[in-house]
Amino acid sequence: MSTLGENWQVLLSLFPREWEELGRSTGAVSRLRGFDSLNDLLHTLLLHVGCGWSLRETAVQAKLAGIAAVSDVTLLNRLRQAEGWLRELCQQLWKDNGVNLQPALKGRPMRLVDATTVKEPGKTGGQWRIHYSLRLPTLECDHFDLTPARGKNAGERLGRFVFHAGEVVLADAGYSHPPGIAAVVRQGADVCLRVNPASLPLWDEQGRPFPLLRKLKTLKQAGKKVEWRVQVRWEKQSIAGRLCAVRKSEDAIQRAQRRLTLKLQQGKSKATPQTREYANYTLVFTTLPSGQATTRQVLECYRLRWQIELTFKRLKSIVQLGHVPKQDDQSSRAWLYGKLFVALLSQKLVRVGSAISPWGYYLPEEAADTQPLA
Repeated sequence: MSTLGENWQVLLSLFPREWEELGRSTGAVSRLRGFDSLNDLLHTLLLHVGCGWSLRETAVQAKLAGIAAVSDVTLLNRLRQAEGWLRELCQQLWKDNGVNLQPALKGRPMRLVDATTVKEPGKTGGQWRIHYSLRLPTLECDHFDLTPARGKNAGERLGRFVFHAGEVVLADAGYSHPPGIAAVVRQGADVCLRVNPASLPLWDEQGRPFPLLRKLKTLKQAGKKVEWRVQVRWEKQSIAGRLCAVRKSEDAIQRAQRRLTLKLQQGKSKATPQTREYANYTLVFTTLPSGQATTRQVLECYRLRWQIELTFKRLKSIVQLGHVPKQDDQSSRAWLYGKLFVALLSQKLVRVGSAISPWGYYLPEEAADTQPLA
């Protein structure tokens, strides 16, 4: 338990400077019953979301460590109240890690939709899929849905979300399906999503199949970007849009090809000549008119979505195990923000640890400089 305290002091040095003030201003605490300080409260909450412990186990471990004396019910209530606090901490850490959450396309409300799977501890632990929507740049979670990882209506689809007219929806290739795009457009919103050519057939303005491979092979230079006017069809509806494409750097291409080879060796996919060619480019489909967003702005918007995706990839590899609070949406959202905060903290830990040596110990701030020896 002494090691637990020492490690906490190291992590504490990476927190945003105003983390305690944010705890008070967001209403995370009205009174510190069972906790001696905001420090102990946040420490206990991160033990829950970061270590994958249940609420009851967290309460026991916190008592053994001498940082809290609360029940699991009290801890759940504290988690609910901390939703805004954890969200603000995530925003600040993203800025510390050098990511600007302000979309390249200003003047339009932005929503990022995604899904991630989590598995609860133990041999019988359930596997769940979290469907969520974040508003940018505030990171406000306005949709949270928990479904089994497999089964009917458990997949990633844009049709499960409610959108508002004028919104721009950012999504990855898992949502690259005609019915989902049609659902967004039907509600008066626009999409900006990564294209999966296998699941999103494209047509030209004359109604003919779009010759994607032939068009892409004209991009010979890294960073070369271009757009083509295309259509997506669903039932009797034709949805006009633009396909924005950019050729990856040679290093990025080699990494993409290695991933395809690895998946082929693991039996997870078939690396056909077509998929290998597609891996050399980033393809983004959007319904945004050219007068509202340039090709560059569309690609920049998707890049912002990818930054958050990278954080979730780290989250899933580092802290994917855990007890998902299934009692209500508020506690689930707070748990999600806590997971995000742990992932971002891990990212900053790696960055600082690789830039400073020796590192890994806590140097408390002093009121005055140490006096030199006589």
